[in-house]
Parts: sequence; C-alpha cells; structure tokens
Amino acid sequence: MKANVEKVEANVIKLEIRVEAEKFDAALTKAYNKNKSRYNIPGFRKGKVPMAMVKKFYGVEAFYDDAVNFAIDESYPTALSQENIRPVDYPQIDIVELGEGKELVYTATVTTYPEIELGEYKGLDIKKPVYEVEDSEIEKQIAEMQEKNARIEVKKEGTVENGDIAVIDFKGYIDGTPFEGGEGNDYSLEIGSGTFIDNFEDQLIGLAVGDKKEVNVSFPEAYGKDELNGKPAMFEVEIKSIKVKELPELDDEFAKDVAAVDSFAELKENLKNTLVKNNDEKAEREFEEAVITAIIESSKMDIPEVMVSKEIDAMMQDLEGRLKYQGLSLEQYMEFTGNTTEKMREFMKENAERKVKADLILEAISKAEEIKATEEQLNARALELGKIYGPKDPEKMAKILVKSQKNMIEKDIVIENTLKFIKENCK
Repeated sequence: MKANVEKVEANVIKLEIRVEAEKFDAALTKAYNKNKSRYNIPGFRKGKVPMAMVKKFYGVEAFYDDAVNFAIDESYPTALSQENIRPVDYPQIDIVELGEGKELVYTATVTTYPEIELGEYKGLDIKKPVYEVEDSEIEKQIAEMQEKNARIEVKKEGTVENGDIAVIDFKGYIDGTPFEGGEGNDYSLEIGSGTFIDNFEDQLIGLAVGDKKEVNVSFPEAYGKDELNGKPAMFEVEIKSIKVKELPELDDEFAKDVAAVDSFAELKENLKNTLVKNNDEKAEREFEEAVITAIIESSKMDIPEVMVSKEIDAMMQDLEGRLKYQGLSLEQYMEFTGNTTEKMREFMKENAERKVKADLILEAISKAEEIKATEEQLNARALELGKIYGPKDPEKMAKILVKSQKNMIEKDIVIENTLKFIKENCK
C-alpha cells in the first residue's frame, strides 16, 4: 500500500491511497465469500456457485462494493498511521481506479486535528480569589429557615398590616369591562411581597374582614400582554380573612427541628461550614476559568468547524438527557422557551469553541509535560462511575468500565491533572 498526502486547506488533507492488485483481488474473494449464499444460478446449489461462474453470470462488478469497503477498511487506518495523521471526522472517499487484477486507487479527504502553538502556561500571574463568609449570610439563611417553618394563624381581630396574609376575592376591570385573568377567589396575598401590581397591596392595609374596596392601579408598560400594557385598572376587592405568620423562636429546639442538630450554635456552625465550602468551590471555578482564558489567549490554533459542530452535538445530547430526567422532551423545551434547534446551536457555539480550544491546549500541555493518569486515579474514577451506572454492584461495573471506557476515563483524568499542574505553577 502506498499513500501520498496533499494539503487541501488548513486542517484538511487529501490522501491518495494505492492498494496493490493482489490485495484488491483478495478483497474481491472476500466479497464473494461473504455473499456466495445469495447467488442463485441454474445447475448449482445455493451457496455452492464457484466464483468464476458468478463473475461470468453477474460480472465481477457484483463484488466491487463489498471489496472496496474491505480494502478501504484495511488500508485507510494503515495510511493514517503511516503518515501520522489524526482525523477529526469520517473521510470523503472517491474511487479513482479499480478493477480485477488492478490496483485500487482512491482518495480520502479528511479534516485533521489542528496544530497547536502553545503560549505561556507556567508561571501565570493568576491567583485564586478568596471569599469570606459574612455573618449577614448566615443570618439570611437562618431567617429563610425561620420563615419556611412559620405557623400560619388566623388573625382574630384587627386590620390588615404589612406582613399579614390577606385572603381576598377580587375582580378586575379596564374601562369598566372585566378582563381575562383578572378574577380570583380565596386568594392568599402576603402584603408587602410585591406579588401583585405596584400599589395594590398597600391599598389593602387598614381593611378589616368583610371590608370591600375599589383598588385603582396601572399595569406596567411592559407587563407582557398587549391588552394590559400600561392600562389603568380597577379591582373590586373583598377581605375574606386575615392571617399572620408566627415565626418560631431561634433556639436549640428550632435547630433540632430544622437540621437535626443538638443546638442553635451547632446549626450556625454547620451553615457557616457549608457557606465556606460553597465559596471555596466558587473560587476554584473562577480560578480555573481564569487559567483557561489565559492559556487560550496565549496559544495559537485554527479550529476546524467540524470539531465545534461535534461539541455542540454533545452539548445538545447532554441537554436532551437532562430534560428527559425532568420528564421533558427537547421539542417541549423548545416550544416552552420559543427556541429552535438552529437558535440553540448558535447560542451554544461560543462555549463549544472555548471547550474545544481548552481541551486541545490542555492535551498539548499534557504531552509536553508528560502528564499521565495513574492506575490509582483510573480505578478510583471507574469506581465513582460504577456507583452511578451500576449501584447494585459498583465494583463489577467499575471493572467493565475500565475495559470498555479506559481511554475516555484516562483522557478526562489527564485533562484534570494538567489543569492542576498549571494552577500549581501560577505565581
């Protein structure tokens, strides 16, 4: 087999591959053996027709499709290896010459991985940010827990106050005419929540149970419905009942109820530890993003469009999987959000390009620095995945994954190790 390489354009090459006549003849014989049970010629039992008779009856061309496929399947990978070519996608095959007793000559036009010109990646002047936990953050979380665990009690006397829950009947009018969606019964409205239109809730303050009032408001200009945008409206409102929130005391009993801890002090400490962990994870993500941005900006490469397209395919597939887990199809999601496949792919393109560039650069750095995945890392990662995909027997699933997905798992670990190497070498 001989191969000649011609550069067509950036990241695209054309291989002219010549398969020796005797090898192509062997492929013809292989094609005959594959299909001989299908040939039906008078005087011969099915499957027993000699190759020479099949050629005479049908012509040697009957073997060409399978023979060409057999020859390409063997010669194309050999040519790639021989010429040290790393393809991105499947090739476009064009047959130049073929025939019994002749060389098979074909061309394979294929997109290849780009050459990477690495920039600076050691000694980057990037520091991991530090986020301190403020007391106000802890207090906010405690207040939310207190609010969530409040008891709702009927207010036996008095009038509507800010923070109360007014149970109301209402009916809205525009220019004296009721409008669609403007009516409700026994609606629980927390006063001061901003749930209704501006100034609606304030006009209920001071009303008692049984009181009725005409509430005058104006819809915002950008309310979202053409028939309501910017329109003045009047609502007939009746107070059916008034309820109040009884917030629990912030003590040890509260802590035991909401978090299964022994004391309020322990609850605060747990909340602080969680916030510290969240802040550290946030800082780590920002640190990594800054490092990736720096190595992308300092490196040079020409990314083939097909690589970006394939990354978008993967992102779309991932989105579809997550939606399916939530009980939605991709089509339903697009209908709800007013999107199309084309719009979504365009929206994903920038992130896809960044992901492709980052992966290529990190791969190039890993080779330059001889960064590998250790056996311990491989087995640990396989076990993690085994617990997800084979929870009944994670060890067995881990062994299966090591055999079937070893290269993919190793690649992910190498990328992580390389990113860790760059971060550790930042100033």
